[in-house]
Amino acid sequence: MDAIFIPQLTKAPERTEEVQVEEFLPGLETLTPVRGHVRVQHHGNYLEVSGQAETIITCTCNRCLQQYNRRLGLDTKEIIWLDETANQPNDLPLEREVVMEDLLESLPPDGYFYPNEWLYEQMCLAVPQRQLCDRNCPGIPATTVDSSDSPETPVDNRWASLQALKKQLPG
Repeated sequence: MDAIFIPQLTKAPERTEEVQVEEFLPGLETLTPVRGHVRVQHHGNYLEVSGQAETIITCTCNRCLQQYNRRLGLDTKEIIWLDETANQPNDLPLEREVVMEDLLESLPPDGYFYPNEWLYEQMCLAVPQRQLCDRNCPGIPATTVDSSDSPETPVDNRWASLQALKKQLPG
């Protein structure tokens, strides 16, 4: 996807440009290309960016550690402010309080908007934090480890080394 020169958007029909997407995004590991579209509309002092896309990713279950495939869909909209001081280095202290108004995306009005970077960021935000292969996933099956004090106690095999160390301690 090519970068969009922001001043050029003001000359586009309805001050809008729509980009069709059907490609693998660099840095985003997917099984299928990301398919969809990104729409950028210039509103004077801000850009309204919306996108719809989908792909298939491979996830690892947080409970049983098995890999599974999941459809990742996206239907989002964002306002990006056009600000002359955007992306300029600030001579600010390393530690400072940030007010809510500073937590907005902004671009210089004479700069570029990169649809592929925006779509990559949105897709990363759409990846679920809690990844489960199934709602009723039982997790890692427990196995038994021989122990002198409780031979039939089920223990997760990842703790076997710690259990062996425990046997070596006096008393």
